[in-house]
Amino acid sequence: MPRKKNKTNILPRTSIVDKIRNDFCNKQSDRCVVLSDPLKDSSRSQESWNAFLTKLRTLLLMSFTKNLGKFEDDMRTLREKRTEPGWSFCEYFMVQEELAFVFEMLQQFEDALVQYDELDALFSQYVVNFGAGDGANWLTSFCQPVRSWNGLILRKPIDMEKRELIQNQEATLLDLRSYLFSRQCTLLIFLQRPWEVSLRALELLHNCVQELKLLEVSVSPGALDCWVFLSCLEVLQRIEGCCDRSQIDANVSHTVGLWSYATEKLKSLGYLCGLVSENGPNSEDLNRTVDLLAGLGAERPETANTAQSPYKKLKEALSSVEAFEKHYLDLSHATIEMYTNIGRIRSAKLVGKDLAEFYMKKRSPQKAEVYLQGALKTYLAEGWALLITHTRKQLAECQKHLGQIENYLQTSSLLAADTNLTEEEREHFCQEILTFAKQPSDGKGQKIILSMHPFAQLKNLHFDPPNAVVHVGGMLSIELTLVNQMPITVTVDQIAINVHFNIEKNSYRKTAEWLTKHKISNGIISFPNEVVGFSLSRSSLPMLELYEMYERSPSDNSLNTTGIICKNVHMLLRRQESSSSLEIPTGLTLEDGAHVLKCSNLILEPGVNKITFKTQGNEPGTYTLRQLCISVGKMQFALPHIYPIVQYDVYSQEPQLKVEPCTDILLAGIPQKVKFTVTTGHYIMKNGDALQLSNADAMPILYHPESKAVIYSNTREKASEASLMIQSSEKITSISLPMAPAYHVIAFELEVLYLPSTPVCMVENENLSGKELQRKSKEKETSHSHMATVDQKVTIDCPWSIYSTIVALTFSIPFKAKYSLLSAGKRKYIQVCVQNMSEICFHLSDSNLKSSENCTDLILDPLNSKAEQHIYSQQAVFFVWELKWTKDLPSSLQCQFSVSFRSAPTEEHSLSLKPYIYEFQLENFFTLYNVKAEISPPLGAAYCKTGSLCSLEVSITRLSDLLDVDKDEALTELDGYCTTKLLYEVVDNSSNWAVCGKSSGVISMPVAAQATHKVHMEVMPLFAGYLPIPDVRLFKYLPHHSAHSIQLDADSWIENDNLSVDKNVDDQADNSSIKSRSSVHSATSAEHKGLPMPRLQSFSPGQVFNSSAGIQVLVIPSKDDHILEVNVT
Repeated sequence: MPRKKNKTNILPRTSIVDKIRNDFCNKQSDRCVVLSDPLKDSSRSQESWNAFLTKLRTLLLMSFTKNLGKFEDDMRTLREKRTEPGWSFCEYFMVQEELAFVFEMLQQFEDALVQYDELDALFSQYVVNFGAGDGANWLTSFCQPVRSWNGLILRKPIDMEKRELIQNQEATLLDLRSYLFSRQCTLLIFLQRPWEVSLRALELLHNCVQELKLLEVSVSPGALDCWVFLSCLEVLQRIEGCCDRSQIDANVSHTVGLWSYATEKLKSLGYLCGLVSENGPNSEDLNRTVDLLAGLGAERPETANTAQSPYKKLKEALSSVEAFEKHYLDLSHATIEMYTNIGRIRSAKLVGKDLAEFYMKKRSPQKAEVYLQGALKTYLAEGWALLITHTRKQLAECQKHLGQIENYLQTSSLLAADTNLTEEEREHFCQEILTFAKQPSDGKGQKIILSMHPFAQLKNLHFDPPNAVVHVGGMLSIELTLVNQMPITVTVDQIAINVHFNIEKNSYRKTAEWLTKHKISNGIISFPNEVVGFSLSRSSLPMLELYEMYERSPSDNSLNTTGIICKNVHMLLRRQESSSSLEIPTGLTLEDGAHVLKCSNLILEPGVNKITFKTQGNEPGTYTLRQLCISVGKMQFALPHIYPIVQYDVYSQEPQLKVEPCTDILLAGIPQKVKFTVTTGHYIMKNGDALQLSNADAMPILYHPESKAVIYSNTREKASEASLMIQSSEKITSISLPMAPAYHVIAFELEVLYLPSTPVCMVENENLSGKELQRKSKEKETSHSHMATVDQKVTIDCPWSIYSTIVALTFSIPFKAKYSLLSAGKRKYIQVCVQNMSEICFHLSDSNLKSSENCTDLILDPLNSKAEQHIYSQQAVFFVWELKWTKDLPSSLQCQFSVSFRSAPTEEHSLSLKPYIYEFQLENFFTLYNVKAEISPPLGAAYCKTGSLCSLEVSITRLSDLLDVDKDEALTELDGYCTTKLLYEVVDNSSNWAVCGKSSGVISMPVAAQATHKVHMEVMPLFAGYLPIPDVRLFKYLPHHSAHSIQLDADSWIENDNLSVDKNVDDQADNSSIKSRSSVHSATSAEHKGLPMPRLQSFSPGQVFNSSAGIQVLVIPSKDDHILEVNVT
């Protein structure tokens, strides 16, 4: 049997790893990583390497985080000890910067920048607290005087020289700030944020200037300007080194502030070193320049080979006057161009203003004026008052050097009125103006014309008379209120107003009355306040002033054209740019005209002054105040346009006569006052001038010896009073007018009495034609009083005209009369109602009624009181006469009513007053028929009962034989026996009775005295009580005369009930219509059937007498009625 070999116990790989992990990484076993076949290129090997690197990275980060957190805790602990004595900012700076270095090495530039920003903020806060009195001891090391001002160093990543100074606590404020900003700049460049560098740099430079003042650090004059200038250029070159030209041009807005700041500091250095003075730098300036250049030290090696380094530029600029001018102008023009390109016009004008100051120092005012005008244009447009004042002072000096006398005087006037200046400065510029004005004029005699706005302002204007309307030869007073804006009293040679005269095309409209109604009433025109030297902005432009315009034809006054006119178009249509840029109005011209208002040798005190102009109207037309001019020596201050438009009118008026009643209406028949108004116009009333009135019989003029004529001026002020002389002849009444000058008014009152020659006529005949109804006199009724009116024309001859004037006076008849014919059987009565339509009271007397035919067989017996009767306003009085006759009278009777009247209280006049006359005509007034109706109770009953049929008997009796009035179509004559057809109708308008059966019918009535026809019918009472008998109406029945018509009997006519009624216009209401009881459409049906249409004709008033009118019948209620209805009338 073979012998077995002993195998070696080889440990597995996992056991080795565990052994190593236990021996070396007992507590942190995850730090032990196994590499599988690390030298082979297999997936397993690659995975093991990836796991190893991942684990290594994770563990390194964990270790870094742990140590970094511990470092930050230590740094935070150190920062919290900053209030303890002995704490040093420089030590803390170095600690926190180490943290920033760590972040920078890790490419965490943002975190690194945060560390430097925290250091910046902490240091700035300490400086601010120091300025407030809470200073730290460690700040004293930064208060040492500044010995070097070589600017920022941005070309090195780390300025080890300055870092060493900080570490040794030997750094100045500028060293600390320079190093801190250089580190921030480096990190911002790494972060590709170069434009933030420029913004931070500008902030840093301004803050350093303030911090040096707060820490009270001693700085040589000009040293800080050199440091700022070098720093600005260093930052700009550093940005240019990391950006291309397109990026720089696109981001000018970020860098233009540094260009402007560098320009400003270079300017300060030029003034400090005497490089801008007229004679160049002196020895003191040269020594100062040497000291400043010495403070710059030697040029740094990194910029030694750069041709345009900030160091070389500054050294070259301070080396000579020419070099400084070159560098300063290049910087200024570049800055202005950049500001203009980005739209910062104000900043560009501010740099231009500094450039203008430089040119003034260099004796080049022509170049300075351009920049000053540009700056002033901007300030005026935006309203910067103090900047405007300062720029104007510079511009005035520039214009004085250029010899621009007119512009200089205009600017001086603006400055003299500027309240932002002191009184001494204002008086200086005012004296400049007055001194020039007092100089003797040259042989040309031309005056300098300036704008008046800065010199004086027009406050308001007052016309006297207030409506600014005067007649030819009249005086007009114009009072101007001027505000003298000069600080001292000014003696003025003359103040003149140029007036434009315009003869209106439509001068026929410009009468005195028209002008008075269309002109202003108070006479005061106010002008808008304007701030001196400021232009009108868009927000302060005036409102549109639109007016209607009508162009009429002078021949027939017809409208030709119409439109709208803007009267202030010259204030609105102006460019905003030009209005604000040219503060000195050039080319002012004064209008040459014959119409000029002047006041000479005046003294204008500072403030408000009042100047009065007086003028006399010579030619009629419209005068417009165009320009105002103040003359002081050889100067004139002009207001080229007076706005709002100011006008006054001069009119020439023809003499006029106006006759009008003193009251609202003139009453006829009583004395009434009439006012005569004579407007003299251009005519002068002489002794012997009189009004010649043609006498009218119907209107005499009543003369009172105490009558007076009052003379008024054109302004309606009483001028004088004179007695009125009136002479009357048979045909002419002459009224002597008092003497009066032109354009005055003569007013007087006279009493007239209208005596109507034609009485008021009332015709009561329906058969009269339209011409017969016309009245002889022209009368009409007024709408407010319903009184009849009469126009009375008077012809007046005036002394100023060869033509006669016809005046129409309208008189109202105060009374209205109406008659009524009353009948009692055959007896007749005439009643006349007189109504007072006026507002005054009258006394009536002597009433009379007579027939115009003077019939002896007719007697009118009055039944009236003989005493005088009083009639009040809107009251009526009745007069009654009984008409008696002995023989037959004609069918028509003409009557005339008259009554005397006088007003209460009355006024005694020698002239007898005519009575009021009223005429009327009676037609067919004889009684032809007597109608009587009787109602009888049923048989066996004593009274009528409701609901029971009662008997109605109508009796129609003829009272006279055949008369002329009966001879009509209804009359039938046979063998000397005459009959006529009548239609009767029973109507109960009050609905008390119910008519049973036929209510109407046609009867044949004999035309003979006492002929009687009776009709019976049944009626039923509907109510209990005393009921009036139903009304019985009677009509003439006129047959239709047609050759081809079929004559129907009466019953058939009544059944159809198609009757046309011919009635008088003035019939009573109860006879106005007859309505059928059957069908409304019966007339239409009859027309379709072709049947003839009979007619009904009403009797005239008084021809039919109803003897049963007013009789009542007692009706008792039925016994079985539960509801009792009683009619009480």
